[in-house]
Amino acid sequence: MPLPALFQGRLRLPLIGAPMFIVSQPDLVIAQCRAGVVGCFPTLNARPLPQLEAWLEQLTTATREPGVAPFGANLIVHKANARQAEDLELIIKHKVPFVITSVGDPTPVVERVHAYGGIVFHDVISLKHARKAIAAGVDGLILVCAGAGGHAGTLSPFAFVAEVRKIFAGTIVLSGAISYGNHVKAAQVIGADMAYMGTRFIATAEAHAQDEYKKMIVDAGTADIVYTPYFSGVYANYLRSSIAASGLDPAQVLGERPGAQLSLGSDDSKGPKAWRDIWSAGQGAGAIDDVPTVAQLVDRLKAQYDSAG
Repeated sequence: MPLPALFQGRLRLPLIGAPMFIVSQPDLVIAQCRAGVVGCFPTLNARPLPQLEAWLEQLTTATREPGVAPFGANLIVHKANARQAEDLELIIKHKVPFVITSVGDPTPVVERVHAYGGIVFHDVISLKHARKAIAAGVDGLILVCAGAGGHAGTLSPFAFVAEVRKIFAGTIVLSGAISYGNHVKAAQVIGADMAYMGTRFIATAEAHAQDEYKKMIVDAGTADIVYTPYFSGVYANYLRSSIAASGLDPAQVLGERPGAQLSLGSDDSKGPKAWRDIWSAGQGAGAIDDVPTVAQLVDRLKAQYDSAG
């Protein structure tokens, strides 16, 4: 289907920069939007709460410039997010144009964002979750497939896109090891409307990530990605080297940790913590060999996309 009106005429590529915990902050989001792709960030990255309002003001101003893509905010709608209601109120106050909901029921968010003309996409890893999000009235679905960084599913993109397209006429975004511009084109060829890129943007100059994190991604291959619920209570992909660097045996963290509950990545606790110390990356890390600026990367992606035919 056509892209939402919000995106039409404002993008160089049908691409969304995935909101990544800790990593996605205003410098990265603004660079993505100025380069012509949708930049997004998790609201929980802004800590304490007053910082979220400052970020929303900054991003709203920056994306009013001509030729700049819109930005989006990612809201965790799980009951474990104690800030959910407060963050939503700030999203409404600043009329954030694009909202991504994750890990829960997006219905209350859809109603309130639609009221001011914004759009809502929801992360899903199964057809069951997709059906619930469709019933909630979302404008788009982000299909988080096998190999995606962070909380990821296990489905093949070929199977998942085909199955969802049968029941959904809205925008479909494909996530999972998207690293090159021709991958974006491939996502469209198999039936998606847009692609979702996370790990590739961690290894950029503007990403709020430690240099060692970026180097680990450049050095990693698919064998260096560990898929486990051990750290956050939900299955996610992490860099094997970061697990080892935290003093843990990667072979011993493949199952669930007894008593583990959903963790939203609070960075103020003791011991190794998901996202803060145990760094996430998708299987697409194997295709990443450098740390360019966002502008350089998007120029490269656009050339690859165009040459794919």
